[in-house]
Amino acid sequence: MEDEARWLGPAWSRRPWQWLSSAPRGCGAPSSELCPCAVPRVLRCGSMAYTAPAAAPVGSQYCVCRVELSVCAQSLLDRDVTSKSDPFCVLFMEVSGKWVELDRTETAVNNLNPAFAKKFIIDYHFEEVQKLKFALFDQDKSSTQLYEHDFLGEFSCTLGTIVSSKKITRTLLLGNGKPAGKGMITIAAQELSDNRVITLSMAGRKLDKKDLFGKSDPFLEFYKPGDDGKWMLVHRTEVIKYTLDPVWKPFTVPLVSLCDGDMEKLIKVVCYDYDSDGGHDFIGEFQTSVARLCEAQDASPLELECINPKKQKKKKNYKNSGIIIVKSCKITRDFSFLDYILGGCQLMFTVGIDFTASNGNPQEPSSLHYINPLGTNEYLSAIWAVGQIIQDYDSDKMFPALGFGAQLPPDWKVSHEFAINFNPRNPFCSGVEGIVQAYSACLPHIRFYGPTNFSPIINHVARFAAQATQQETASQYFILLIITDGVISDMDETRHAVVQASKLPMSIIIVGVGNADFAAMEFLDGDSRVLHSYTGEEAVRDIVQFVPFRNFRNVPKETLAKAVLAELPQQVVQYFKHQNLPPINSEPA
Repeated sequence: MEDEARWLGPAWSRRPWQWLSSAPRGCGAPSSELCPCAVPRVLRCGSMAYTAPAAAPVGSQYCVCRVELSVCAQSLLDRDVTSKSDPFCVLFMEVSGKWVELDRTETAVNNLNPAFAKKFIIDYHFEEVQKLKFALFDQDKSSTQLYEHDFLGEFSCTLGTIVSSKKITRTLLLGNGKPAGKGMITIAAQELSDNRVITLSMAGRKLDKKDLFGKSDPFLEFYKPGDDGKWMLVHRTEVIKYTLDPVWKPFTVPLVSLCDGDMEKLIKVVCYDYDSDGGHDFIGEFQTSVARLCEAQDASPLELECINPKKQKKKKNYKNSGIIIVKSCKITRDFSFLDYILGGCQLMFTVGIDFTASNGNPQEPSSLHYINPLGTNEYLSAIWAVGQIIQDYDSDKMFPALGFGAQLPPDWKVSHEFAINFNPRNPFCSGVEGIVQAYSACLPHIRFYGPTNFSPIINHVARFAAQATQQETASQYFILLIITDGVISDMDETRHAVVQASKLPMSIIIVGVGNADFAAMEFLDGDSRVLHSYTGEEAVRDIVQFVPFRNFRNVPKETLAKAVLAELPQQVVQYFKHQNLPPINSEPA
């Protein structure tokens, strides 16, 4: 095989085009951070690998939160003869190809510019395309049947489009696709969650001695009032052995878990002496509120008496059973993926396509690049599945599409990072459709070759992720989708590239097509182990998600999208949290 002649087209960036340095800037992020999605949520975002098709969403595998949509309209059609229209809005969601009504607003009487008080509440799933339709009607009768009312216009989009823009205004359309007069609709999104967390540092002093031959082994339990009037356990500290003056590790819990978000609500703190048989001895307790705990400062701790009511009744000289010290109490916001999206973070999507010879001649049906009579193949299916989700989170929907492992005209040298539209200064394609068109158009003009080198295209995208860090804001996160059919040839260089990219606002999705052995891809997906570079350097976080397409051939394409994108929200949050970057324009806790 001839020595590889690496073709390095000018590195791309958002216009204007320019050359960039090839060295990514490190972030120095710690590797021990917990999943930031998992703490503040009642419905949690997990970190599970997907190597087989999944059924319906189960438990913590999917990141779910609730979004409130506010609707108002302007310049609606006037359908009433003697007065103005009495509009109401109906929200539909597409389910299995059919529009299903979810909810309706109230009716705004005699109003062509209504601002509806009732909000629409929807569960948000990043990994799904959630198609919505907002239809407005003029109420003419008391009937619940929509055909009984005059149609004023409608607007359809995805929930992702709304949340990525936070607020959109669009033209209302009639059934024939023409504008409904001058009618417009405005939809605003807001996440419904209390993302505040409370971090407490607690200690004790002169607690009662409960063990006959030694000191106590104290621990604390925190309770809040339940709906049934009983105390409900919220948190338990670790046990500190053989001491009456314990110092517990700082701990963090969601504020909504501790006090339902109400800082004035009473909570109860109970101190026990640990016994291995489970019969823990009661030391004492007290009731307080989060507002009171917040009085504690690093330089001025808050001291609260730990009271044993039975001893208090029996002993006249009883003072307390020790002191519980609140060394510090801090309330902060634990931002979610949706917080960052609503804050204006753009997901910068790039596709990398394997054009090595092992794919086969694209003109033959046996080739993985053969486009069948239905206009698709496994490469296109993967592009559609991922791209149709991601494109809602990029305002201009212009995506670089790069190829690797092919010989290019006119000199037929091998390239591992070429623009598939053959425009190295502008490799952007307009939407997923543009990627598909560029892919189909380039197939007849290149020669499939090799080897299967990933590192050039990973480093290519990493250069732009590194440039984005110079802004020091949570404004951009880069996603590289690599679609490949075989074994990686430059594994050492690829491992090193992934480790360096783990310091940057970047994630890598690898979809394996065909029936090859993808063990090396599983190795890069660091769900079960920390990835190391050939230099011994550890990845600061897991940024690779691998799925074999063969596990999804006979299931709806939505299932592939869910599996491929399941880990992305937590990866986005984890990076920005490591960098102490809040969402743009976020409010203080």
